Parts: sequence; structure tokens; C-alpha cells
Amino acid sequence: MANTNTPFGFRQYSGTGSSPTYEQVAGSTAYNASAIYYGDPVQLDANGLIIVGTGSATIAGVYSGCQYLSVSQKRTVWSNYWPGSDVASGNVVTSYYVNDPNAKFIAQTDATGLTQAGVGANIGFAIGTPNAASGISGAYIDVSTISPSTTTLPFRVVSLVTQPPGVNGTEAGAYNLAIVAFNSVTTKTLVGI
Repeated sequence: MANTNTPFGFRQYSGTGSSPTYEQVAGSTAYNASAIYYGDPVQLDANGLIIVGTGSATIAGVYSGCQYLSVSQKRTVWSNYWPGSDVASGNVVTSYYVNDPNAKFIAQTDATGLTQAGVGANIGFAIGTPNAASGISGAYIDVSTISPSTTTLPFRVVSLVTQPPGVNGTEAGAYNLAIVAFNSVTTKTLVGI
């Protein structure tokens, strides 16, 4: 059975902390920032605010939710994603993200897929189409960026996911799943292999 193209961002696999928080840290997002979804890699802008990451820059971590005072609901809202609006002008959103240097994540690859030869190499990501109903990211591993020597790429491939057999993403080839770790994150930067 072939894998289906259903990216879900970067889902926590392991880390120093324990589930469900895995050593999350808090940051701020501007009230008028673009939407950020659960599992999106994020980075800091020039003002130190959390924004959606770009595929080849140093990232701050992986987004895991937010808290904000909703204008429409007139109460504090806890959400797994930032919708990009619903906060009074000039206010900030408290955003949570994982930046644990020991964290590992499961993510889906693009149509190229990864092979065992990619394990140990550095790799970037792309922001795909998120699911606005669930707040889940559409980010995925961008296989075209794989490089054993480009130290600025944000992730490093740790292994391929092959178990349990037959589950979406476990078949070799397009849209398979991989476990990645931080390579170039604000709390840790590694060198090439």
C-alpha cells in the first residue's frame, strides 16, 4: 500500500521532558502575525517575536500552542494554534514551543521520500497547507534540501519510521515518515557529518 500525502507538521517523538509538555517554553507572538499551526517550525523575528519558520534558517523550535485574550469571546483562550487574529491591537499572544536540544520529531517527507542513505544528513522543511479546522500544521520534510555538510539546515535525519508495517508513512518511497532532531536551533547548532 502506497503512502498518502497527509503532512502533519513536526510531531514530538521524544525529548528531555515528559509528555505532554516536553520542556515547552513560552514566547510572544504579535497580535497581527500570520497564523501559526501546531507542529510548525518557528523562528524569532528581528523583535524577538515568534513567527512561522522558513525552511533553511535557524529556528527557535516547534510550535505547540498559545494563550490569548480573545476579543470575540471576551475570555482567555488556550489553543493548539494561533489563528492570526482575535486579539486587540498592540497586545501580544503567549506562544508555546519546544526548543529542547534533545527533542526528536516525526514528520512526513515530500513526494521524493527519504532512503536509509539520508540518515545522518541535515535537512530543511517546507510549510504546506495546514488544517484550519483542527489547527494542525501542514509542514513536511523538504527532501530536495538534504545535505550532509550544510550546517545551517534546521533538522538532522535520525532514522526512518518503518513500524508498524503497513501504516501510512512506513512504506519506502514518497511521503514516508522520518524521525528528525534539531540541527540548527537557537539552543543548539551542530556541524556537518
